[in-house]
Amino acid sequence: MTVTWEEAGWERLAAGVGRCRLPGWDCTVGLVVGEGAVLMIDAGSSLAEGARLRTQARALAGRPVTRLALTHPHFDHVFGAAAFADAEVFGAAGVERVLTDERDALRGDAVENGLHARVADEAVAALPYPRHLVSDERTLPLGADRQALLVNVGPGHTSHDLAVVVPGDPTVVFCGDLVEESGEPQAGPDAVPSHWPAALDRLLGLGGEDALYVPGHGAVVDAGFVRAQRDALATRFGVS
Repeated sequence: MTVTWEEAGWERLAAGVGRCRLPGWDCTVGLVVGEGAVLMIDAGSSLAEGARLRTQARALAGRPVTRLALTHPHFDHVFGAAAFADAEVFGAAGVERVLTDERDALRGDAVENGLHARVADEAVAALPYPRHLVSDERTLPLGADRQALLVNVGPGHTSHDLAVVVPGDPTVVFCGDLVEESGEPQAGPDAVPSHWPAALDRLLGLGGEDALYVPGHGAVVDAGFVRAQRDALATRFGVS
């Protein structure tokens, strides 16, 4: 039985497109429902959270998630990924190395930020290997009625930032943590500040002035907000 976006606690952004703000780290996940496939964008911060999202997505779409796009390799966006065991996993080229070779660092960051060590251990042990890697752009058909454009827009927030553009009325751009609304954008040791403003320029070029931009944390914003954040980052990091 399907439910409405509101009944599931999700925010409807366009026909067949919605997002949910998760508790804890205020991380956003997205869902795009097509006639032929269901795309989840990011997976939450634990296996239990991923399982809840899987159940909610099935209730919203009326069928299971078949594709999962990971916007970047931070624990609050990827630790629920193993809950989508039957989905094809997509990410920016290079993200697979982080999810395989840097698991100890991912675990350490998660625990340092408040995730229980046992929960982090379970998620790290189960992390899937993204087999569909995007080096530039990839069009993802979701049925005759819909497609999504996966774009490797980084580096910026990390070295492996993937945006998801869903054309429509309005166009919806899932930005990952390249854009944050509920706080200042976080630049950790894996950020590439010198390229971050250019990544936001590319997002604006992809979505245009009338798109809805979905940040990795916080409320949905418009092009003006993204442009202002781009300028603030350029000033903050001394980028022309």
